[in-house]
Amino acid sequence: MLRVENLTKEFQNGRGKSAGTVLAVNKLSFQCSPGEIYGLLGPNGAGKTTTLRCLSTLIKPTSGNVWIDDHNVLEHGQIFRSKIGFLTSDMKLDGYFTPDYMMNWFGQLNKMQETEIESRKQKLFTDLQMTDFIHKKIDQLSTGMKQKTAVAISLIHDPDVIIFDEPTNGLDIVTSKAVTDFLVSRAESGKIVIISTHNMTIAEKLCHRFGILVDGELKEEGTLKDIIEGSSWDNLEDVFFSYILPGGNHA
Repeated sequence: MLRVENLTKEFQNGRGKSAGTVLAVNKLSFQCSPGEIYGLLGPNGAGKTTTLRCLSTLIKPTSGNVWIDDHNVLEHGQIFRSKIGFLTSDMKLDGYFTPDYMMNWFGQLNKMQETEIESRKQKLFTDLQMTDFIHKKIDQLSTGMKQKTAVAISLIHDPDVIIFDEPTNGLDIVTSKAVTDFLVSRAESGKIVIISTHNMTIAEKLCHRFGILVDGELKEEGTLKDIIEGSSWDNLEDVFFSYILPGGNHA
């Protein structure tokens, strides 16, 4: 079980007399169970990426905490980190190296044995349909191939929790389907999967539950049925836009 409890993150804004704070995430709470895909939805600037970076130990929350079973992000950072695979659009791969080499390198960073790395590589290369390009330099790969490589690298250590920030952003329809099918298979194998997205079609297809985040606050949370039945709308997209468009009706 992953539990987010009253997660709050403030950033300093400016210096000197004009200095202030920006509240990026405000008392956010939700949980996600093994086998579940949770979708964190919201417009740009809603606090989705900040939330995922707190969950992934990249930044510390100002207050609140995140738990995976009995370990929390503030007190057990190293253990917590070992249980998570995080993919963000900020991840840059060195174009000189190949996917195969990068997988070996990240496996060693995760203190994996050579035989374990090889086994994980073969499974991920097969599951993500990468075998045709694993020995090509990353600079020679298409956008979709690079994204598959980034997915494989983030999961080399077989983490219990998979956290992906906009996993299909900028991908063609074929690669997008390959990535989403892979995430479904990971959840079906008992992993916890959390994604952020503003693509309602992908969200409805993938996610078991959703949280709609606006201005750092959780406005709606639950299954698709829960969210729609609690509103005057008949689909997730309309509920989403009712919160972010002027004059939106949340009833």
